[in-house]
Amino acid sequence: MIQYFLNRLLQTIPVLFGVIVITFVLMYIIPGDPVVSMVGERYNEETIQRLREDMHLDDPLFIQFFRYVGNVFRGNFGNSFITGEPVINLIMEKFPNTMMLAVGAMFFAILFGLTAGILTSIRPGSFIDRGIMVLALAGISAPVFWVGLILILVVGVMLRWLPPTGFGGIEYLILPALTLGLRSAAYLARLTRATMLDVMSQDYIRTARSKKLSEWKIYLQHAFPNTLIPVITVIGTDFGSYLSGAVLTESIFGWPGIGRLALEAIMKRDFPVIQGTVLFMAIMFVLMNVLVDMLYGVVDPRIRLERSGK
Repeated sequence: MIQYFLNRLLQTIPVLFGVIVITFVLMYIIPGDPVVSMVGERYNEETIQRLREDMHLDDPLFIQFFRYVGNVFRGNFGNSFITGEPVINLIMEKFPNTMMLAVGAMFFAILFGLTAGILTSIRPGSFIDRGIMVLALAGISAPVFWVGLILILVVGVMLRWLPPTGFGGIEYLILPALTLGLRSAAYLARLTRATMLDVMSQDYIRTARSKKLSEWKIYLQHAFPNTLIPVITVIGTDFGSYLSGAVLTESIFGWPGIGRLALEAIMKRDFPVIQGTVLFMAIMFVLMNVLVDMLYGVVDPRIRLERSGK
């Protein structure tokens, strides 16, 4: 497992390098000038040229690229063109807020998604099963921004149960967490139901029933553990995307996270912040995928034996 883990980490290096290359190239082919964005509408060419020289933007692209790659490997993402602050400091300042939102959204998704999936698999075809599956389909189909706006309008403005936007205590977290986690909860419900129904038709479940075990014990101790591989995949992938910055959710609710930081940097053409946030998002997503691969071996001993070559 340790060797497999190290191999997976080594495999992430080409992926991250590709992200660096693509992000760097895109920043220089899109229209606009970051220096002009810094100085505003009233400027002279002398000021523009001096700023280009100070920020080394007049160097050839390949020199700028290798300088940037070298800085990244030293943990230096550069400084913001707008504020002059180190990009890594800006990211670390916003990351705890994104982590808080991601954990809240995933808690909601796991709690409601797994519960709904197990309940509907117990009585397939029942009224509860059909009702929950219709809601799950609606949750998967509804755009995130639309769900967020509806929650703000109904819960925040009309009913005034929760703050519609802003950042603060737990009351500010509920609406954005529900918005972000709704699609994951709906997908988990459908996936858990389908997987549970498949597992419940296996021979070892019939053997467990022949031993007169209770239905709940069969579901929770024998059936549910065998549904965890696809469930872990969805949870890990979605949680990685949450940590990568939920741009729409954070923007709609005014949540000061990495996604909103990236969006503001794009609007201001702050190249170092854009590159830094994109690379950080890629690192988080890749690490979550590596962690999911490790959990496979913990949940299913057969996978662990295959990786060890036994």
